[in-house]
Amino acid sequence: MSHNILQEQHQLGIGGVAIGTAFNDISDERSYEILKTAWDAGIRYFDTSPWYGLTKSERRFGDFLADKKRSEFVFSTKVGRLFKEVSTAEVPPTMWKNPLNFDFKHDYTGDGVKRSIEDSLRRTGLESIDIIYVHDLSEDQVGDRYPYFLKQARQGAFKVLSELRDQGVIKAWGMGVNKIEPILDCLDSADPDICLSATQYSILEHEDAVDRLLPAVSKAGVKLVSGAGYNSGFIAGRDRYNYKDVIPKGMTQKRDRITEIARDHGISIIDAAIHFVLSAKEFVSIIPGASHSEQVIKNMESLNTNIPKDFWYELKSEGLIYNKAETPY
Repeated sequence: MSHNILQEQHQLGIGGVAIGTAFNDISDERSYEILKTAWDAGIRYFDTSPWYGLTKSERRFGDFLADKKRSEFVFSTKVGRLFKEVSTAEVPPTMWKNPLNFDFKHDYTGDGVKRSIEDSLRRTGLESIDIIYVHDLSEDQVGDRYPYFLKQARQGAFKVLSELRDQGVIKAWGMGVNKIEPILDCLDSADPDICLSATQYSILEHEDAVDRLLPAVSKAGVKLVSGAGYNSGFIAGRDRYNYKDVIPKGMTQKRDRITEIARDHGISIIDAAIHFVLSAKEFVSIIPGASHSEQVIKNMESLNTNIPKDFWYELKSEGLIYNKAETPY
């Protein structure tokens, strides 16, 4: 298995959701500045998707990485949707604030995956992609068509991606989803290397993943990358939770209490959030997005912050962290 593609220097990467204009309409110039800040800070793992900004994020990553030596960074993108250029009036409503003029359809067939990879290579201008994630093959995205698309992927995407990996075209593949079930379903019928698990494992919400996801990937020898490890900005104080405006009951109080305890120990909740995720041996990387360069710098500072042992004891003693969850020390 190729999951050792992400080494210790890739523990902190950068994700491309915000650069795809998820929360703010950030300009090409600002997105370039964010990626440059990440590079200058030593970040060498870059993750995006054609879905983000309807191909905008992928193009922006490609523009930034164009003059970088290919062996010096790890790049991942995603398959599962195909895009076609349309008029402004035909662009579907999505979460993106200023997407490009494209429409899309879900496609998890073998041919669809090959075409998606070719499109991504053309858009980014890169000569190769290291990791491919099968994107949003999950009930929260495809609804009751999940069984239909899962069957399509089992017969198509999963087989093709294993072949491409075995041929050395890509280095690794897995699921890129916001739920646990699709990863378990993939493990049942294929041989992924690494999965991007978003919104399922954070310092605020991790019980289900500890019980069901982590034992399954550990048994299969599959590693995890953490997406939305700050619950899409909620941990940092944003008024949204896992890309939605509805905050789960009790979560604000939980966040505020952890923030308070962190302050008492001379650290921030962001410091704690990064270290909490990476303390689980299954997680090899966390890839927070950024709308501002300062956020990237703060993430790197947090990664390099020492968290006092007593902080974790206090969280566990107050029941703020699941007693079965791994913590540093």
